[in-house]
Order: sequence, then C-alpha cells, then structure tokens
Amino acid sequence: MIAIRKSAARGHANHGWLDSYHTFSFANYYDPNYMSFRSLRVINEDIINPGKGFGTHGHQDMEIITYVLQGALEHKDSLGTGAVIKPGEVQRMSAGTGIQHSEFNHSQTDPVHLLQIWLLPDTNGLSPSYEQRDFPVAERHGNLRLVAARDARDGAVKINQDVDLYAAILDKNSQVSHVLDSNRHGWVQVARGSVLLNGLALEKGDGAAVSDESELVIEATEDAEILLFDLA
Repeated sequence: MIAIRKSAARGHANHGWLDSYHTFSFANYYDPNYMSFRSLRVINEDIINPGKGFGTHGHQDMEIITYVLQGALEHKDSLGTGAVIKPGEVQRMSAGTGIQHSEFNHSQTDPVHLLQIWLLPDTNGLSPSYEQRDFPVAERHGNLRLVAARDARDGAVKINQDVDLYAAILDKNSQVSHVLDSNRHGWVQVARGSVLLNGLALEKGDGAAVSDESELVIEATEDAEILLFDLA
C-alpha cells in the first residue's frame, strides 16, 4: 500500500524571511491525519532568506537531521559546535536531555534551501550529541546511499532509532530499487524533480508512505533527488 502526500496539501507558513512547507503537523499547522509516520515526526522544506535564520532555541528528546539542497546553513549549539552545512553534507543532532542551537543562512546574498527532519528517538534522556558528514555526489548519483542509520554502518551518521535513511540523485529515466523486509515501512520524499514510485507519479515536494510492499522501484521521469526512509 502506498499513500501519497501531495506537495500542495502540506502545511505552509511564509514568514517573509522563511518560506516553510510542513509534511506533518508542525508549529501552527495541525492536521490530525498527518501527525507522523512511524518514528518520522517532521519533514520541513525550508527556504531561508540571505542572512536570516532561527535564533537560539531548544530541543529535547528528538533526532534532528538537516539535509541542505542549495546554499549553506550556519549552525551553532550549546555543545560548542560551530559548523556550516552545505549540499551533500548530512547533519545529525541528538537533542537528548536538552540542547540549544541556532541556524542561519550563511550567505548574505543567496537563499538556503533545506529539508529538516525530526525522528522520535528509541530512548529518551540521552546525552546530547552532534555529527556531520559529507556524502559526495558521486556516492549518491544513481545509487541509494545510506546517510543515517542506528548502527552507523557504511559511514552513515548514527541516529538513535531503528531507521535507515538513504539519499539518491537520479538522472532522467534512471532507476533504483530497495527491498523492504517484512514488518518494515517506507517513506519516500522527493526533494527535486519527479519520479515514479512503483508506477505512481511523485513530483517535487511529494511524499509517500509505504506499507506492505516488498520492493520499492523508483524511476526518475526527470532529473531528481530523493530521500528514502526504511522504518521499523
């Protein structure tokens, strides 16, 4: 079973400096039918104006992943981390018992476009931690590259939840496939371009919840970039 979450049906908030689309209920956007999917709690697509961003604020007991599509995002946190996240880099922040951080567009001239993802952790009260890794285009081009996993295998960032997150960049007419083990679920998010997911059309910003499917076949109908979550 595949249930498509169309881009146009997402929550939307335009704050002037921030244009944000919410796949699941977030902040002032509430839809009881879209609170989460398995442990996946938030997928926000954000475009932040030059020099603008989120001032220091706190999180607790959440696994937060940032995936930059264009531009650069500057990060500072209460662990003493100072970093700039660019396309191809994946940031993982485990909020645990509590972390304060800020996020700003690193550029004074160009917008930054990103996906911010929240996953519910499998254990509360963990020590806060931060990790950032680069996954070159060559590793994601035509390939489902594992970028986050509980066991941190194959160089993925470590997350405290039974989720494997893959990223792929696909040329038009190319395809990738992924086997879902029994009792596993999938979520596919189209970051750019358009694809067919087991024959169903998905466009930029669309997501799809997958259950009771043994294999996912993703074919690009134009150049595309996708994320695939394999969830318990």
